[in-house]
Amino acid sequence: MGTRRQSREFAMQALFDIDMNNDDSTVRFDFFCRNFDPPRTVMPFLKKLFKGVLAHKAEIDLLIDRFSSNWKLDRISCVDRNVMRIAIYEMLHCSDIPAKVSINEAIDVGKRFGTDESGAFINGILDSIRKLVEKKEDTDE
Repeated sequence: MGTRRQSREFAMQALFDIDMNNDDSTVRFDFFCRNFDPPRTVMPFLKKLFKGVLAHKAEIDLLIDRFSSNWKLDRISCVDRNVMRIAIYEMLHCSDIPAKVSINEAIDVGKRFGTDESGAFINGILDSIRKLVEKKEDTDE
């Protein structure tokens, strides 16, 4: 498994932890890292994803809410919600990562940690958001 995949998995778990504990402090993140001991090689990308999602959470959650028809954000499983947050952050703020890579990684992480339906659910929402992001990029040029 590559270091970016590991970073995404640890980021999802750290975001899951702060959701479950309603605590997005750096103390909570440090506590998570002490307990789960991510390898040093994954820490830079893990921190980037974790901090990036938190910094843009309101914007990201609005997109999830917009494209998850008939699903309120708080009804989406915590795993699926945080997997999508990471992928959306990447699509919006990591221009070096192709959107399709972010989506595929999210599907794989969702399948590993979520339910049997997670992959299809995540794919449907993220692909709609990808189309919106690409359309916006085309009009910005």
